[in-house]
Amino acid sequence: ETRERETPKRVSGIGAWAHVTAGQGPAEATRSALVAAWTDGRTLAAQPSRSRIGRPRALHRSVVWCEGIRTGFVSEGLGGWHAGAMSAMRVLPMAEGRCGAAVALGVAPNARAGLGPRRRGRGTCGGAGRISHPPCPILVSGRRGASSSSHACAASKPWRENDARLVLENGAVFPGYSFGHTSSEVYLAEVVFNTSLTGYQEILTDPSYHGQMVCFTQPHIGNVGINEGDMECEKGCHLRGVVCRHLSETVSNYRSVETLDEYLKRQEVVGIAGVDTRQLTRQLRDTGSLVGVVCTDASKTDAELAEMASSWSILGKDLLKEVTCKEPYQWRDETEEEWEFQAIVGGGSDTVATSKAGDLKVVAYDFGIKSNILKRLSSRGCDVTVVPADYPWEEVLKMEPDGVFFSNGPGDPSAAPYAVDNAKNIIGKLPCFGICMGHQILGQAFGGTTFKLKFGHHGGNHPIKNTLTDAIEISAQNHNFAVDPATLPDSVQVTHVNLNDGTVAGMVSKELNVLTIQYHPEASPGPHDADVAFDQFVQMMKEGKGVLEPKIDLTGYGV
Repeated sequence: ETRERETPKRVSGIGAWAHVTAGQGPAEATRSALVAAWTDGRTLAAQPSRSRIGRPRALHRSVVWCEGIRTGFVSEGLGGWHAGAMSAMRVLPMAEGRCGAAVALGVAPNARAGLGPRRRGRGTCGGAGRISHPPCPILVSGRRGASSSSHACAASKPWRENDARLVLENGAVFPGYSFGHTSSEVYLAEVVFNTSLTGYQEILTDPSYHGQMVCFTQPHIGNVGINEGDMECEKGCHLRGVVCRHLSETVSNYRSVETLDEYLKRQEVVGIAGVDTRQLTRQLRDTGSLVGVVCTDASKTDAELAEMASSWSILGKDLLKEVTCKEPYQWRDETEEEWEFQAIVGGGSDTVATSKAGDLKVVAYDFGIKSNILKRLSSRGCDVTVVPADYPWEEVLKMEPDGVFFSNGPGDPSAAPYAVDNAKNIIGKLPCFGICMGHQILGQAFGGTTFKLKFGHHGGNHPIKNTLTDAIEISAQNHNFAVDPATLPDSVQVTHVNLNDGTVAGMVSKELNVLTIQYHPEASPGPHDADVAFDQFVQMMKEGKGVLEPKIDLTGYGV
């Protein structure tokens, strides 16, 4: 079965070295592991053993730690060992007459030491009868794309020791290990959970998350690294913290330029992994969004951190001025051809075909606008001028645009009365379209009020009933507040409703020529069902008032 099989070598003396030639062929070598164990306190035995599952193993460059002593255990190649590769192991005894260590070569990442059948009487310990779990497990290092040494196993363990904790304002404590920026030791923010399966980079750079800490329900985060093309904002990361179950130490994406850990360090954002995110999500769902503190300072008590968290609230915080641009600027970049999905979803293709580049002039209020929103507007033939959140409405009218867009953004919409005042003076004079924060600002401009949701809507799987198209849209959402439908005037129709909780997800005023939606039609990340909203805005600018007519009413949908 092998090109060369050596008999087990017996070497006397405690702490002796055993050198074994791995002269096996690639096919057989990938089914074997080299196991060494102390048998009787004097004899070291080494012999090949079959993989438990009997199929090829991916071999990586591995490092073995035995009682803190590093041994030069190296295997190159993924399909098998190179002929004549040499392996060196040092095994220290735990106790007289017991297996002191069991070391395996060619195991999968994070596998336990003592590889092989765990059946009595058939172990490879030369008489011990069973491979015990030694104090010298395997640490895989040097793999292509692996993250920095901050993720390496501490001392002699193949896992990170918990060195951080997330403490919520209600006193709940979630231990984990830190990554990213940790030198500040204490990081305070409102904690929300996001159910998106993809797009963690877009979530990191979405200004709507400014002042928040996101718990990802997707357990595996960081596996595609960070690239330069998926940023939703040039200013970088807006989160104050990242909470995840498992931080991938391997990056596998051709567009990646750095790891998540490296990016968060550069952006001065803390991360905590190893957290029981299921339990945390259930708590936030049942209790509501809570303020939390990530702390890496062991001298601070949980009670101190809980008190610190309970003293802060996002209510009444005007965060728009913290994320908006400083001066007006032009935007002309369209969605890149490789990411254009109009031909796939098929919605509004007629409108797009009749809109030439620069055909429509749009002024966009920047409350924390995402770059993909601007790209979708440009792809519809709009020449977009972006203005700060508090830009005077008089100056907007002087630009003589065809329409005005009110963007997404973070914080409490009732804390930005200047934005509401600008909207009041623009609606009725020009076609208007609002998304997320813009939807809430326009809702107040109509005369309505907003309220804080229990735990907000954050994710890419929220079902929406759209009466303008008589369709169910699966939407991407990110907001903590909603418009109260009971406070809206009769001239405003609720045209979209969230089917999860019955909250207002969109409004139309035919009289004022205004369309609003609470969710994100550009997605990024998320489904593209709602992209038709951009076409409807173009239609409003071209055809005037009254073009958006609901096809059904929302009786029976909770509104």
